[in-house]
Amino acid sequence: MEEIFYCTIESPIGPILLAGGTRGLCTLRFPEKGAASEPDPGWIRDEAPLETVTLQIDEYFRGDRRSFELSLDPHGTAFQRTVWDALAEIPYGETTTYGAIAERIGRPKAVRAVGAANGQNPLPIIVPCHRVIGKDGTLTGFGGGLPVKEALLRLEGALPSQATSRPSLV
Repeated sequence: MEEIFYCTIESPIGPILLAGGTRGLCTLRFPEKGAASEPDPGWIRDEAPLETVTLQIDEYFRGDRRSFELSLDPHGTAFQRTVWDALAEIPYGETTTYGAIAERIGRPKAVRAVGAANGQNPLPIIVPCHRVIGKDGTLTGFGGGLPVKEALLRLEGALPSQATSRPSLV
């Protein structure tokens, strides 16, 4: 079994828990998740293996980084990984919809399943699920909370002027 290392870093949106092993980063968690922002049992607190991740996230928040160059090891189903791969293709400073992602992966009727996979993304920010908004331009669910989603989109200059928060996925 692979050792998983973790650390917590400070960011403009609050503390972020990072975890990963030799295959790459597997988790990024926000404080809004409550207990979920705690490390899993068996993880080893060690910042050194996560230095590159920490540096790149800091560069992102400073506005000096628009994409990440990291080894990633997200755990999920084949469908989830397909959705996450599509999310990774959304350019910095742009948004898209759940329907557009469903179309992109060749499953145009799977809008709700895409929304569910988006919500299970273990690597928000790195795999930019915050760039997915409702088809009417509203901000919709985000694991870090809608204020964090709004802050990330504002940082990237991607917040549509008509965007408002709404708790639904589609």
